[in-house]
Amino acid sequence: MSSPLCHTLLRNLDLFAPLSDAQLRAALQGATPCRLQAGAVAYGQGAPGAHFFVLLHGCLKVTQVTPDGEQIIVRYVNPGDMFGLACAMGQACYPATVAAVQESVCLAWPASAWTRFTASHPQLASAALHTMGQRLQDAHQRIRELANDDVEQRVARTLLRLVEQTGLRTCDGVDIGFPITRQDIAEMTGTTLHTVSRLLSDWKQRGIVGGSARMRIVLRSPAALARLCGHVPALADCAACLSCRDGAPPASAALPH
Repeated sequence: MSSPLCHTLLRNLDLFAPLSDAQLRAALQGATPCRLQAGAVAYGQGAPGAHFFVLLHGCLKVTQVTPDGEQIIVRYVNPGDMFGLACAMGQACYPATVAAVQESVCLAWPASAWTRFTASHPQLASAALHTMGQRLQDAHQRIRELANDDVEQRVARTLLRLVEQTGLRTCDGVDIGFPITRQDIAEMTGTTLHTVSRLLSDWKQRGIVGGSARMRIVLRSPAALARLCGHVPALADCAACLSCRDGAPPASAALPH
């Protein structure tokens, strides 16, 4: 049985906001709260798809191991996101591993409850379909980027997406709202740790990114990154960064793909 805390957290999520108290109580039937410490695995790639989930608090990382043994980061899961939807896709096993980036709380329903869950709550079924469609669209976008963009553009686009999803405004800029390593960024963008380190160091010197704490990245000038992607010309918030003020050439000119 879910706790009153879970009820409160669900009520604050956009996914469940349209439900009445009675509908919310019904949706919680059969749900089990799960608390994951940083690094703990919710489920592994290839494990039986026994449950589906909603993240209430924290952040999770979704990774896959390719046939040649390379690990890639597929996406991050944020509060309010549904995940572990193998049952919704007709798959017997989970296609990826999900692990906590930081302490996280989620709700788990048995996969056998999926039909009842979606039949009783059409708006949640619609949200699940939207989630799966968005993930497919994101996958296609990343394939296009790997095929067409240079490494600087790929890293810039990735950081902008993360800020859009989880960014927290601070006095120094916009903080990516969870711990992230340079290796994580490399795995998301199909490049190497060395290349990501060189890029971030260059951007830090040019005033585009900041962040002195370990595993934290702050975007001081999102517009400068957008310009690197070719999205927009230099904007007002680029005025203080050396990249826009001095017209420095992009670091990708000296970096491999």
